[in-house]
Amino acid sequence: MAEDAKPLLIKRYASRRLYNTETSDYVTLEDIAAFIRDGREVQIIDLKSGDDLTRQYLLQIVSDHESRGESVLPVDLLTDLVRSYTTQAQSVVPQFLAASFQILREGQSKLMENLTAFPNPMAKMPGFEALQRQQQAFMKTMMGGWAASQDDNEAASDTATAKPAGREDLDAIKKQLAELQAKLSKL
Repeated sequence: MAEDAKPLLIKRYASRRLYNTETSDYVTLEDIAAFIRDGREVQIIDLKSGDDLTRQYLLQIVSDHESRGESVLPVDLLTDLVRSYTTQAQSVVPQFLAASFQILREGQSKLMENLTAFPNPMAKMPGFEALQRQQQAFMKTMMGGWAASQDDNEAASDTATAKPAGREDLDAIKKQLAELQAKLSKL
């Protein structure tokens, strides 16, 4: 756990290759993105100059995902970001964005706590555990790995082993959900 508290040090060589100092091998931007999605902090430094290049590479990762059609950032937000570099608002924008993402992470954390909190009167109902797993998988997908605490990481690892739902699974889940709703209505 103490090892996870330290950022993973990635060194950039003059050849622009990225070297993972923890595993002593070369990594790609996708590898770095995977480390971050897994909850690791990373620091990328230039080996020769010692400059911190983390921001530059994180922006490159975001840009790559956005250009592949994995759009997360609305055009209006991107436009406002560009504007913030040329206005007095630039001092407020970073704090606002950081606070917004912190609120989002805390909301996810509270939702996951509520999903796993016991005693839960619905926990005794048949099919509740399957419904709970589906909700956790949905939240993991929606949040894109923005886990902020160890509890979130544990919940995410539980859902990571679940198989993607096929058409039959989806129909079964819909049926279970309808049955649960009918039972709740009777209560």
